[in-house]
Amino acid sequence: MGRSTFVGFAVFVAFLGFAYTFFIKPHQHQPMRLFTAQELALYNGTDEKLPILLGILGSVFDVSKGKSHYGVGGSYNHFAGRDASRAFVSGNFTGDGLTDTLHGLSSSEVKSVVEWRDFYIRTYKFVGRLVGRYYNDQGQPTKHLKGAETKAARGAQLLEKQKSEEEKVPSCNSKWSQDEGGEVWCDSGYPRMMQRPVEIALTGKASKRCVCLKEEELENPGLEVYEGCDHLAKACKV
Repeated sequence: MGRSTFVGFAVFVAFLGFAYTFFIKPHQHQPMRLFTAQELALYNGTDEKLPILLGILGSVFDVSKGKSHYGVGGSYNHFAGRDASRAFVSGNFTGDGLTDTLHGLSSSEVKSVVEWRDFYIRTYKFVGRLVGRYYNDQGQPTKHLKGAETKAARGAQLLEKQKSEEEKVPSCNSKWSQDEGGEVWCDSGYPRMMQRPVEIALTGKASKRCVCLKEEELENPGLEVYEGCDHLAKACKV
């Protein structure tokens, strides 16, 4: 390579570096788009010129590729143009139900909301953050987002603990038919209703499950015999 050719090549390389620094690189680091609630409301699918956006836990996603669901007349249109995080688990899609507050929800319900956000991260394009409950006007997480994520993590831990505890005691077999109703039975042991050990902490409610126990375990506290079922019956109508 001659000197003049080398110099020309060096100038070309330098130009590429300049172009990358001043024209290409900045576009790779555009500032985070921050939305107000009023701005987000514009992207509710009613304006064909605008994408359809929704928020969940303050994260905003472009769901335009799901227009048949999120557009006007779609079954999920109530989510468009707003953050209705609570409705993802409450099923209340009208009025005050379309809100971003998770106040009063159990750890398992908050866990479900976080899982819905993760679904949108995997499935749709993330486009920005909503200023309000979960992000401040600098786009930084608030105590509400950190609290929700902490509660969701606690819910995951409790669910794993419950699963581990329930694996220690076998569940009953069960069946149901419209003609005969329900029945539970044990191939080995006797059916009893048992309180789920961490259910109140997990869901805020108490629930029971059918377990199969050995005869010497039947006097343990907290067990219930199914109504109308003999003490040592292996099958019970429910």
